[in-house]
Amino acid sequence: MSGTGPGNTDAPRPGSGSDREYVGGGSEAWKERGVALRVFIYIFATHLFAGFVWILFYVGEHAKK
Repeated sequence: MSGTGPGNTDAPRPGSGSDREYVGGGSEAWKERGVALRVFIYIFATHLFAGFVWILFYVGEHAKK
């Protein structure tokens, strides 16, 4: 027997109390925070680009011909 059956209690079990205290880079809250930050950056960059394009159209419309 290789020791991987139900009789082996040395391996940590998922959901045991000891690993719930660890809050590292792999936690769901950290991932959600990263997604929210990325969305904010994308929205900000898109608005910045749209503002730049709007300025180009404004300057082009008011240019002396």
